[in-house]
Amino acid sequence: MSDLVQWSGNLLYASFIMYLVATFFFGGAIRPKKNGEKQEENRWGKLGITVAIIGFISQLGYFFTRWAASGHAPVSNLFEFITFFSMMLVGAFIIIYFMYRLPVLGVFALPVALVIIAYASMFPRDISPLIPALQSQWLHIHVTTVAAGEGILAISFIAGLVYLIKTIDQSKRNKQTFWLEMIMYSLVAVIGFVAVTTTFTLSGYEAQFEYVNKDGNVAKETFTIPAIVGPNESKLLTDGKFEPIVDMPAFINAKKLNTTLWSLAAGAVLYGLLRLLTRKRMGALVQPLVKNVNTDLMDEVSYRSILIGFPVFTLGGLIFAMIWAQIAWTRFWGWDPKEVWALITWLFYAAFLHLRLSKGWHGEKSAWLAVIGFVIIMFNLVAVNLVIAGLHSYA
Repeated sequence: MSDLVQWSGNLLYASFIMYLVATFFFGGAIRPKKNGEKQEENRWGKLGITVAIIGFISQLGYFFTRWAASGHAPVSNLFEFITFFSMMLVGAFIIIYFMYRLPVLGVFALPVALVIIAYASMFPRDISPLIPALQSQWLHIHVTTVAAGEGILAISFIAGLVYLIKTIDQSKRNKQTFWLEMIMYSLVAVIGFVAVTTTFTLSGYEAQFEYVNKDGNVAKETFTIPAIVGPNESKLLTDGKFEPIVDMPAFINAKKLNTTLWSLAAGAVLYGLLRLLTRKRMGALVQPLVKNVNTDLMDEVSYRSILIGFPVFTLGGLIFAMIWAQIAWTRFWGWDPKEVWALITWLFYAAFLHLRLSKGWHGEKSAWLAVIGFVIIMFNLVAVNLVIAGLHSYA
């Protein structure tokens, strides 16, 4: 088993390297052409997609070797789910690439996958026996389908983001440039999360707290990052460590909220340094990469990704989820935070399709909606999982 786990980790690391290399190849493929009109696949693009496919196969190898080591589909905790989500994103990108031959998508899609894998790597990677609630074939069916749907929907976000970077005038200060910068900052904040958790993990920081949990019982929690916020009615047990500024209510996971706050702060520092060094907004910094993009084609890619991803997410996030909830908890709906946000996600994309088909929301409006949809997905993945306690907190 230990050999399989090691092989699994090595394969995931190899896929990370392959995606990084493929990003540079795709960057070479989008250099301005002599005619200045159209970007077509060239040898750099062929190298990029070849290396990306090798990375995807390597990540598939990680998935199946970890499955063999654990005896169940590796989607039972945040590390496993997020890495599977990144794999579905890359798989969706590869399919879209062969449909449209757009190297510029690789320049943005693969870095997003890299950031997601790096984010996943900060969570515990140990293989543990499944708790009773997860000992069901519906674990494989529900969770993998949700991740596949969200991976496809992520491509709509990437295409929409490319569209906005191309069309928004970076020389002006307005709401459009502000919100585009907020999106770019959010991506930097994930890098900040990786930097913070890695730094304090390597330093061996630990602070133990005694607190009162949501059931009214006294429990203990160990923080591996200095506590800006502490657990409910907490008492620091470790001498010489940072005292929290404020305690959180019992229904909020203080440890994970604390990590989120550190990540946002680290992201702000990194973003500020980038702005200081480049003297440009992040949007303006990457705008030359999309100089020759066909915006109508990007709009089509974004829309078609939602057309495919929405029914897949509907199956996994609503239908299969309700069936499993009925089997596990004897009710198909219970207003758990994860269930509520899955419904919000579904309603948002349903509204997107309605506005697109009935109201003619194309182009920039459609691109903004695609971006907002992905923000809702990531809020569910990050904030709901890390901060709000619920029946899905085991994830």
